[in-house]
Amino acid sequence: MPRVLPAVDAGISEVAERIRGGGVAAFPTETVYGLGASTLDPAALREIYRMKGRPSDNPLIAHVVDAVDAKRLVQGWDRRCARLAAAFWPGPLTLILPRGSAVPDEAVAGLPSIAVRSPMHPVARSLLYAVGGPVSAPSANRSGHVSPTTAAHVVEDFPAEPDLLVLDGGRAGFGIESTVLDLCAAEPVVRRPGSVTVEALRRFLGPVQVAHAVQQGASPGTSLIHYAPDRPATMVPATRLPAFLATLPEPAAVLAMPGTEVHDPHVAIRMDPDAEVYARMLYAGLREAEATGLPRIVIEEPAGREGVWLAVLDRLRRATVR
Repeated sequence: MPRVLPAVDAGISEVAERIRGGGVAAFPTETVYGLGASTLDPAALREIYRMKGRPSDNPLIAHVVDAVDAKRLVQGWDRRCARLAAAFWPGPLTLILPRGSAVPDEAVAGLPSIAVRSPMHPVARSLLYAVGGPVSAPSANRSGHVSPTTAAHVVEDFPAEPDLLVLDGGRAGFGIESTVLDLCAAEPVVRRPGSVTVEALRRFLGPVQVAHAVQQGASPGTSLIHYAPDRPATMVPATRLPAFLATLPEPAAVLAMPGTEVHDPHVAIRMDPDAEVYARMLYAGLREAEATGLPRIVIEEPAGREGVWLAVLDRLRRATVR
């Protein structure tokens, strides 16, 4: 089993030493836990792909302390970037820009661009300072599985990795992955929605497009099936949910809003009607549904379509594609 370390100075130092020495370690961010290695170490980055079983065309996000460090990895840092970094960094916003010449192919899945962000979680920031350089990290889970929002979730996904170190920084505050904004073209494009909303970005930038990816592209985490539980999951509109449950031939774990009736033999996992709270609960709720051992998961479709709900629905759609 992986070894969980408290997020105190000694634990952070041990994990930083592991990463500086060419190893891989898991650490908390405000979005989800990441599985990190030095951005400039091709062998260590290949180890991330091996451990996760991650497809080779899915790029990584480079985590940096600030805009000064980001500029060392990218080309074309402009006024848009500076304004976005001033407004949203540190925080859950990832920027895609042309990659710098020092960035190895393994950090970007061979693409001409790189994704960078500055995390706000104090443990992640302490780790970056201790490492003394950028750390590339996808979510610390088996590829395609539900993302981890606690150290225990990381351990669940990597029971056969006894050398893996996991920094325990508590439950992730946002609970879903960062917004990914592609700035490689004249018009910005949101490649993956997140807690930094499209509406907030448009207030800063003017027109912003929203891509609807159906296959893995230049943005991390945009494959059609992603963030998915280990058994069939179905999303059903609230108006159809009672009839759907009544016709199921087998019991299901149901992620349901307050007030929605869920009768035996089904098991209700109650979600929150507030978008930000729902997002924090989402991956833990899906893992709780897995833990029931029931053969099917059913998710009551949230009614919201804007703000953070856009990101929640993106994750739910990818979790329920089969």
